[in-house]
Amino acid sequence: MAEQEWQPKIIAIICNWCSYAGADLAGSARTQYPPDVRAIRVMCTGRVDPLFVMKAFADGADGVLISGCHFGDCHYLAGNFKCAKRMFLMKSVLKDLGIEDTRLRMTFVSASEGAKWAKVMEDVVDTIKELGPSPLNELKA
Repeated sequence: MAEQEWQPKIIAIICNWCSYAGADLAGSARTQYPPDVRAIRVMCTGRVDPLFVMKAFADGADGVLISGCHFGDCHYLAGNFKCAKRMFLMKSVLKDLGIEDTRLRMTFVSASEGAKWAKVMEDVVDTIKELGPSPLNELKA
């Protein structure tokens, strides 16, 4: 029996107002991008708790993407700034736990940037495929 190629499990936590709409635009335009990402919509990236990221990794995610409005365009004024600060700190926590900090990424995609969403998806999937399975998943096996 042929062994199946490993496919990464990537969780994307995305802003309702910008990144989710950008992803929707990419889909409406039939823009091709890897299907390896499972999206979770939140009203604002400012709502993203660092525990969400830790839970995603603990539950088997190989990578986590947080994507929201561009700075200055947040519908809740400063939610994306707050999230960016938290994610900067989360990267150091991940390093301390022995998880590559490149497994966590924060991007900014507006509602009109469907093509950018597809490019971000390709880049995230390529990065995670290059890194391989999460070290936490190897510990479970």
